[in-house]
Amino acid sequence: MKYDHILIRYGEISTKGQNRKKFVSRLRKNIKSVLYDVPGIEIVHTRDRMYIQLHDADEKIIIERLRKVFGIQSFSLAQKVENDIEKIKEAALEALKEYDKEGVTFKVSSRRSFKDFPYDTNGLNQTIGAHLLRNTKKLTVDVRNPDVNVKVEVRNEATYIMSGDYEGLGGLPVGTSGKAALMLSGGLDSPVAGYLTMKRGVEIEAVHFFSPPFTSERAKEKVVDLTKELTKYGGSIKLHIVPFTEIQQLVHKQVPENYTMTSTRRMMLKIADKIREQNGGLAIVTGESLGQVASQTLDSMVAINDVTSIPVLRPLIATDKTEIISVSKKINTYDISIRPYEDCCTIFTPVAPKTRPKLEKVQRYEEFVDFDELIEKAVNETETILIQPNDSSNSIEESLF
Repeated sequence: MKYDHILIRYGEISTKGQNRKKFVSRLRKNIKSVLYDVPGIEIVHTRDRMYIQLHDADEKIIIERLRKVFGIQSFSLAQKVENDIEKIKEAALEALKEYDKEGVTFKVSSRRSFKDFPYDTNGLNQTIGAHLLRNTKKLTVDVRNPDVNVKVEVRNEATYIMSGDYEGLGGLPVGTSGKAALMLSGGLDSPVAGYLTMKRGVEIEAVHFFSPPFTSERAKEKVVDLTKELTKYGGSIKLHIVPFTEIQQLVHKQVPENYTMTSTRRMMLKIADKIREQNGGLAIVTGESLGQVASQTLDSMVAINDVTSIPVLRPLIATDKTEIISVSKKINTYDISIRPYEDCCTIFTPVAPKTRPKLEKVQRYEEFVDFDELIEKAVNETETILIQPNDSSNSIEESLF
């Protein structure tokens, strides 16, 4: 059967009240963003459904991309017909013909929001089901656990016929919960943290700390590739690449070795906070998992968080490495993250980092150096890359801040 539409069902959006219109509009915008290079399609939305008119577009590409859009509960290829029972019966038969094989079972599930239609849902199920049985050779009915569920939605403007569903990611449309700065290191954890944050509707901008010559251009490419994967779930993302060598060397020189990790993280958080503020973000996101490494103990978090008053979101705080790896494989960031290129978090690592650092001590160590000037310099020299979903090229621009 040649389908002419894709029908999209909302997830949590359906639970929203007066704000539903805002959520639906944002979902439509996000879908347009991931399908920006698919010509000819039209997207129309209603209160409880969204439709993509295909106009002969490649449905396989669209299906693959819709699977990665937050806010979608499920979607189906659909044939649009007039609200006429004979045309509905024939379209349903056409949708089912490819499944007419020995041992295959089916049922008809109807929905009717157009209350003036002369058949109720039971009448639709019985009438269409009888027509399908009469006009197929091998199919049988199973209303409890069918192999094929022919769905019929009778709406005011038309009827939509479907014979299969694709599962969506659920969650909230990216951008409906504000914006945050994701501290993206290049490891396994932070891309997963970004993914989970976007699932709750938060738009992200990524901040990466680059320390040449100790970190290579390959390390930068790795982070660009990670960001590209994340754009498939949230649309275009700005990646801010911060020159961090000078600050990192100064911390290593001036701060006692067992406190260098704590101080380095504090400098990173200060810079991320400034970039967040300049870009309208409301929070900072990290890939920290409690107890995973020395800088991710509660004592360390207290000492590091001291430099900012805004929320620091830690989606992975109660997960272990196995769970994180599982998600990273699911979202296709695992193979990128394990590329053997060092990032600034793995260089200058102290032999015995302090796992229970004292805030007053790290503050005192940092008082001997004017880090503020270097922080401003790093922010001013930040390179910004705008990364689009499904785009092999990227727009690189110097930060204007």
